[in-house]
Amino acid sequence: MGEPVNSPLPGRRILVVEDEMLVAWLLEDMLADLGYSVVGPVASTDQALATLDAEAIDAAVVDLNLNGQKSFLVADALTARGVPFAFSTGYGRDSLPDNYQDFPVLRKPFGRGKLGDTLAELLMPKEPASGH
Repeated sequence: MGEPVNSPLPGRRILVVEDEMLVAWLLEDMLADLGYSVVGPVASTDQALATLDAEAIDAAVVDLNLNGQKSFLVADALTARGVPFAFSTGYGRDSLPDNYQDFPVLRKPFGRGKLGDTLAELLMPKEPASGH
């Protein structure tokens, strides 16, 4: 598969919330190639919430639709814990309710480069806003 891409943040723990196992395995491979440590994958809201209670997570990739249910409970739990995440979906950003419009969206199918860029942006320390 070529040389592994150097992650700016190797070893960071990324939770994968995905109900399609082939997609989950592909995500695991891409994350490993990028130097991240994979938590999961988990395939349901209940599994994701239990994992958040049990594991230290640095960021997450959350499928928007888990077996026909929207994953907003997972998104809310991640937000409450201050864990950055991106939605993963075959639909566009316009399929998200207004209160979720500002979250990053990985539009399926996406490649390793897009995944890596999105996670690097999520995990990079934010610069404090300068007061003008």
